[in-house]
Amino acid sequence: MKELAEYIARSLVDHPEEVVVREFRSGRHVKLELSVDKDDMGRVIGKRGRVANSIRALLRVAAEREGQQVTLDVIEP
Repeated sequence: MKELAEYIARSLVDHPEEVVVREFRSGRHVKLELSVDKDDMGRVIGKRGRVANSIRALLRVAAEREGQQVTLDVIEP
């Protein structure tokens, strides 16, 4: 999950070296925290959160295939 989130985020931003994804596991639940450069926050969140929600949807599908649940939080710098 972490690698997928990093790949998607790095594809969207202008400063891919600033992308950091932290992963926390608790049983079959995975919590991801995504942090990007402050100039790239709009690119990752999108208008009305559409981009962030699309990333979450992709992660949910990938997690479901592995029998897990995933949540993604975008952390402000």
